[in-house]
Formats: sequence, C-alpha cells, structure tokens
Amino acid sequence: MTWRAGRAVCGGWYTDSLMHPRLTPLHQIDELDLLLSQSGSRPLLLFKHSYSCGISNEALDEILGHLESGGAGSKAPDAAVYAMVTVQTHREVSNAVATRLGIRHETPQALLVRDGQVVWAASHFRVTAAAVAAALKAAAQ
Repeated sequence: MTWRAGRAVCGGWYTDSLMHPRLTPLHQIDELDLLLSQSGSRPLLLFKHSYSCGISNEALDEILGHLESGGAGSKAPDAAVYAMVTVQTHREVSNAVATRLGIRHETPQALLVRDGQVVWAASHFRVTAAAVAAALKAAAQ
C-alpha cells in the first residue's frame, strides 16, 4: 500500500486511520511530553502539519515516502519514533512543541529531537525524504 496525505475521505484530507502505521498523531500535551522524555533512547522526528496548506501536504508526502522506503532502521530497538501534530485540530499541542523546544512555529515543520533538544529542523520545501534520512543518519553518529 502507498501512503499519501491529503487524498482520502473526510473532505479530501487524511484521517488517522489512513496514516502510515509508524506516524503517530499527537492529540494531547502529555503524549508530546512522553515522547520528548524518551528521545534520549530513541530519536523523535516530529512533524507539524497544516491540512489546509498544499506545501504541508507535499512535505507530509515526503515524510510518508521516507517511512515507506523503510525509514531509518525501522526494525532496530533504537529506531526513530515518528509523530505528527495537526495544527488546526491540536493547536495546544502545536504551541507546546514551540514552547518546550524553544523553536519558532512554522508549518510544515520537521524537527528531529534527541535528549529533549532539537538537533535538526526543516520547514516548507526543505522537508524531504532525503533530508530526513540524512538528518537521522547524522544524529545516529
């Protein structure tokens, strides 16, 4: 199966049930806090998405393409965790990302987090499958 954003039911937008199984939607701030606390043992790739933005849908397609190609060590116990916040429906979680990580809000935005700190960030057309793979590889060294 091919995973692509912004193409199915619900008014033309993705739903959680149509997302890639390794891309976890974040709905609550405590879910974010848990993933941040676990980022010491497993890197966290956090994607902030706007379902009303064409660029964000393209960036999400890139994230999904990266996952579909196997992601970075998807079977390893220290493989990255992938999570997504949709800004329209979970604004408080999106705001918590900016506050807790000390970053400026952008959408789309991909953040690689290790030990609770952003070690790589990209937004808009800089969110590509190749850039995510390279960032994960660099963070693993």
